[in-house]
Amino acid sequence: QVQLVESGGGLVQPGGSLRLSCAASGTISTFTAMGWYRQAPGKEREFVAFISNRGMTVYSDSLEGRFTISRDNAKNTAYLQMNSLKPEDTAVYYCSPGTYNVRTFYPAKWGQGTQVTVSS
Repeated sequence: QVQLVESGGGLVQPGGSLRLSCAASGTISTFTAMGWYRQAPGKEREFVAFISNRGMTVYSDSLEGRFTISRDNAKNTAYLQMNSLKPEDTAVYYCSPGTYNVRTFYPAKWGQGTQVTVSS
């Protein structure tokens, strides 16, 4: 069993920043990467970024370099630093442990999600 606890979401003005956290516990040794996805109202869940256990990172091209994924292996926690936020970044953000092949991430579990709302 894997438990995931996401936090750090909230309401922020356009141009602002947020840092999301995802704490994982349980049987996570089989997973080789942690990823973030998001789902906006009425849209499908989309890939945001992933980071391998060795620190390799892959991002969605749509982010234009505004987001940074990182992790603390000692704490089994992944982070998503989001800068220069735009209204179109509004979504529920989900983390997921999983595996990867080259630049493709395969999510295995989902957390409960954390709401990010970008609005003035």
